[in-house]
This record gives sequence, structure tokens and C-alpha cells, in this order.
Amino acid sequence: MQERKLSVRSIRRWTLIAAALAILAACESPIPDNFHLKPVSERKTTPDFALKDATGATVKLSDYKGKVVLLNFWATWCGPCKIEIPWFMDFEKTYKDRNFAVVGVSMDEDGWDAVKPYVEEKKMNYRVVLGNDQVSQLFGSIESLPTTIVIDREGRIASMHIGLVAKNTYQKEIEKLLEAPRDVPKTGAVRVPGSEFAWLRAGN
Repeated sequence: MQERKLSVRSIRRWTLIAAALAILAACESPIPDNFHLKPVSERKTTPDFALKDATGATVKLSDYKGKVVLLNFWATWCGPCKIEIPWFMDFEKTYKDRNFAVVGVSMDEDGWDAVKPYVEEKKMNYRVVLGNDQVSQLFGSIESLPTTIVIDREGRIASMHIGLVAKNTYQKEIEKLLEAPRDVPKTGAVRVPGSEFAWLRAGN
């Protein structure tokens, strides 16, 4: 039997329920002050997409390789999303000069008619694109909002959060990834004892 794919409408219905529960939980108990980055060996390559921003320009996720990216699936009607957006604006401002970027993927059914005024009203300072069911499926079916993925410089998924989490959780993950050494291609360099130079050996 073929599995039924969730539509954006279904996502909205379930997210409204999840949003109420998330806000209630956030008010009643503290969110753990920790973070959970996947080990490098367990990180999978992030699916690529090409979506339009408010100006009509095409945004490819793969164009951000080399940067740490916070990829946020959200909607204007999503309560927890409204809490997170100011945090993400702070991150964009604080870390933009350290090869970091926030990309927001709106899942609003009403498209730019709903999203453009919202972006302008909130003065969102990061790139926002319009998502669809196809992009949702690329990421294993986005069933609730917000869903936020933190991506390392090599374009790999370092962490994934469903629902509302603490601001400092994101902050710690971002800083940890920004501080991580870059992956350096193997050149076959061999250091000669007593010398400060390395001879390059051709790969086998």
C-alpha cells in the first residue's frame, strides 16, 4: 500500500496542535541547557533544493557550502516560530561575519501574500524562501513546525530540532560548528625530518 504524503495543509493542522503543547511545556518547565551535535562520522549530506525568495531570485542550499547554516522550516501562523524568529535574527547579525547564515523556508499555504508582509513587519534580516510539499519530502516529510536543521560547513546535517527548543541550545551548536576545524583535502604531504617543508607525494 502506497504511503500517503502529508500536504502543507496537513502539516498546518498537526502543527497547531503541537504548537499549543510546545508553548505549554515551555511555560511549565525549563528547557534543558544542552546541545546534541551528531558526530562527524554520523552526519549525512543535506538534500539540496532550489527555491525562490521574495525578489524572485533562486536560492540553492548547496550555494551555502562552506558556511554553518541554520535551516528553519516555519510559517506565519506558527506560534513557536514567532518566538524563535527574533533569536535567528540575532544569530544572523552576530555570526554573519564568521561564515554563518540563516535560511528560513516558509510553509505558508497562502504563499508570498502572507509571507512578504510578515517578513517586512518583523524586519527579518535573513533569507526567506517559499517551500512546498516536494521540499518537505526531501527532508523526510516535515510534519510539524518549527523544524530546524543545523548544517555544518561541509553541507552535512549536524543536528535537527522539531518544535521549540532553547535559544542557547542553538547558540552552543552554532558556536561549536564555527569553532570546528575545516575539513582539509588530503594532499599526501610528507614532512621530511629536520625540514620545515613537506614533499608532495602523488596519490595512489
